[in-house]
Amino acid sequence: MIDKLNFKKYADGLIPAIIQDHQTRKVLMLGYMNRQAVEKTLSTNKVCFYSRSKQRLWTKGEESGNYLVLKSIKEDCDQDALLVLAQPEGPVCHKGTDTCWAENNTSNLHFLSHLTEVIEQRKLQSDENSYVSGLLKKPIKKVAQKVGEEAVETILEAETGTKKDYLNENADLIFHQMVLLAKNGYQLQDVIDVLHKRHVKK
Repeated sequence: MIDKLNFKKYADGLIPAIIQDHQTRKVLMLGYMNRQAVEKTLSTNKVCFYSRSKQRLWTKGEESGNYLVLKSIKEDCDQDALLVLAQPEGPVCHKGTDTCWAENNTSNLHFLSHLTEVIEQRKLQSDENSYVSGLLKKPIKKVAQKVGEEAVETILEAETGTKKDYLNENADLIFHQMVLLAKNGYQLQDVIDVLHKRHVKK
């Protein structure tokens, strides 16, 4: 990957690197990397930049301890910019905020994508100890019935239950709906696409 990067495009030999949280997909910061910074990032699994102010390699968190643990790195279509997915170990900005735009980085919505992947894996690789694998083996009527049961329990908790029980039942309902979608060859993203199209039409 490094040999494909066009470091010569800019006079200073630096290319921009957009840092994004690998779970929330929130953009955390923008930095610059030269070849050595990319190499060090890959070898240490901690995001390293070339600091234009310090005029040296600079590993994010080397002083504060708020490292950016590397999850993936890829170049853009022109090989002159990088998208780095990382796990922040503390605030990213030197001012103490989650991002350099003073935004909160607390959403776990991306976890649904991870959960979708897990369900798909259980569908392809059956595991006798897995609840999901066992459920997916059943006729679609049984899987749909489970969704119905969770829906009823969610309704009951909405009327008389505690906050904790209500949220737990909602989680069970969404989870089993995702399993039913997988059983039918779909994913949650297909439903999101439908919702998005409805919104755009408005």
